[in-house]
Amino acid sequence: MRVRRVLIALVAMLACAALTLGVVSGVFSSVARSGLYATGLLSSNGPSTRPSDLESSNRPTPSAPSTATTAPAPREVDLPAPVLAAAEPGRAPDPKAVTARVKKVKVKGMGAGYSGAVLDVGSGRTLFAHNRNKAYIPASTMKLLTSAAALSILGPEHTFTTKVVAGSGRRIILVGGGDPYLRSKADDERASLADLARATASALRKQKVRKVSLGYDDSIFSGPRWNPTWPSGYRDVVTPISALWVDEGGVGAGARVANPSKKAAEVFAAALRKRGITVSAIADQRASSSAKTVASVASMPLDRIVEHVLMVSDNDAAEVVFRQAAVGAKKKASFASSAEVVEARLRKLGVWARGTEIHDGSGLSRETHVSADTMVKLLRLSAQDEHPELRGVITGLPVAGVEGSLRSRYYDDEGLAGRGLVRGKTGTLRKVQSLAGFVRARDGSMLVYAFVVNNPKNEFAARVWLDHVSAALSTCGCR
Repeated sequence: MRVRRVLIALVAMLACAALTLGVVSGVFSSVARSGLYATGLLSSNGPSTRPSDLESSNRPTPSAPSTATTAPAPREVDLPAPVLAAAEPGRAPDPKAVTARVKKVKVKGMGAGYSGAVLDVGSGRTLFAHNRNKAYIPASTMKLLTSAAALSILGPEHTFTTKVVAGSGRRIILVGGGDPYLRSKADDERASLADLARATASALRKQKVRKVSLGYDDSIFSGPRWNPTWPSGYRDVVTPISALWVDEGGVGAGARVANPSKKAAEVFAAALRKRGITVSAIADQRASSSAKTVASVASMPLDRIVEHVLMVSDNDAAEVVFRQAAVGAKKKASFASSAEVVEARLRKLGVWARGTEIHDGSGLSRETHVSADTMVKLLRLSAQDEHPELRGVITGLPVAGVEGSLRSRYYDDEGLAGRGLVRGKTGTLRKVQSLAGFVRARDGSMLVYAFVVNNPKNEFAARVWLDHVSAALSTCGCR
């Protein structure tokens, strides 16, 4: 394991150096860019549940704190190097020292109940615990559980296929395979309807077919598209769930289409017309299981999808991944069945705890409850060589002060120590702040942590407390 850690450290140091060079020169070489993707230090952004005061966009979301004070502008600081310093062999940190370090962190206005836990990755020893087995509303840290379950069931290299099959006569059917990142336009990394239309038009021309009718099939997912535990006000942060959509069902300025499958078919029809194929009609139609494939495109591998989901806290993609876990388990891909599948997989992994309740994959549901104990156990598994299939859970975590949902945090004196060193998944809903991830401490130990705060007196204060606590762990000389 030590050799692997050293290799990870070397890659991470190169990535951090590349990042610094890119900031200075404004130019990333193709090699540096690949390195950053490989370590999770660079990601193509997508929809996020980050609070609006931390977004470049001013569009409000229901996950934005309703009473939080305004954050001061982030301080410009140099990133520490290396990110992910190599772990040093030795005994586990002293729990008393770690507990004292956590309890020393005080932020005025925090005053909240929380579930918290810190584990040493190497030994599994508990270093800090506070209500560790009490399940709280996790918000978007729920995405860790969804991602791990899907990776465990399907495998990191699994892809999702969007295809066109032959129907009767001159009818073709667009069949959704549940690719959460299917694009309308050609993309170097993600599958697109433009590429599918190009391949389809080519195949049709070879058959001397210039005019078709178009059906669309999203039937691999079932049940309601909208989670009954989500408020209607969330319709600007999540699209009605479908196995066939394009650009995550977004139409700009936060608006989402009501019928994403039909919209995807319309976009595909337009792309076909540009290729010289006349599309006479569009209709919802189930494809035969024996239908001949005309053309197809495959998604990114699942581990890359998970990295995108975690990096920007993507609600839409998380819900699709949630359904895909059920598909992989050969179960009905509804909200209820997906929750059962995720629970069963987490039990198999040995991280399920009494009191846990799952109602969705993104954490938007306030009826979903998870304890810090479940999160740290899952993160520890993901960081170990024994579970390489879960690697995407670790590599997808944003780096504090660098990227994703942590890009604009860790800017004050107490938080600066964590910039470039802490990695974590954020969670934000009204009266909910959470953070879970890992950190390489100053003493060389690797720690996983989770803190889930519910009903703080001041939500911004709770967010700052999370930054300070995780930063304090990064400076730990606690052996």
